[in-house]
Amino acid sequence: MKLYIVPTPIGNLQDMTFRAIEVLKSADLILAEDTRTTGKLLKHFEISTPTQSHHMHNEHKTVDTIVQKLKGGMIIALVSDAGTPAISDPGFLLTRACIENNIEVECLPGATAFVPALVNSGLPNDKFVFEGFLPVKKGRQTRLKILAEESRTIIFYESPHKLLKTLTNFCEYFGEDRQVSVSRELTKLYEETKRGTAKEVLEYYTAKPAKGEIVIIVAGKGK
Repeated sequence: MKLYIVPTPIGNLQDMTFRAIEVLKSADLILAEDTRTTGKLLKHFEISTPTQSHHMHNEHKTVDTIVQKLKGGMIIALVSDAGTPAISDPGFLLTRACIENNIEVECLPGATAFVPALVNSGLPNDKFVFEGFLPVKKGRQTRLKILAEESRTIIFYESPHKLLKTLTNFCEYFGEDRQVSVSRELTKLYEETKRGTAKEVLEYYTAKPAKGEIVIIVAGKGK
């Protein structure tokens, strides 16, 4: 019995590792955030392992059943739609449940969107904090006020339709001159990184609406 946590490409299929393919082929079952999305990946790499839906809306209900399958001797692999599971994606609850039940958990190294975004931002990366998605409504203002005092580089995930709101918030709470780097469509054909002050980046994406998955890197507060 063992749970493998398997990262999948964030865009470019060539970023799939040989080991990830091997684990997915040898597993008894693959837990997928969206079986249709994962199905395309599996078809590309000629992987015929059965899949089961496991996402944020059902993971509370399915964890116990999955744990029982693992206890019965199954080898199960967990994937998300892109990147490493449990990083702003389902995976934490199942991992915790496996550890509590003395089931072995192994996470393979692989694609995670924030790492290339952080490295190519040009902002300090010796110390950083991963914030993920900001609260949409409740708690957003409080969180921004706290982060305004953070001295380490801050990493955010954001959706295209909320990017302008978030950049506007950064101008308001962090200051218009705070350095920001926005990476989108990482590893894909139209990959782009826009760097500058919060105001400059806001003006750029106001004139040129963003598409695709987005990672925002924000410089920490200066001394």
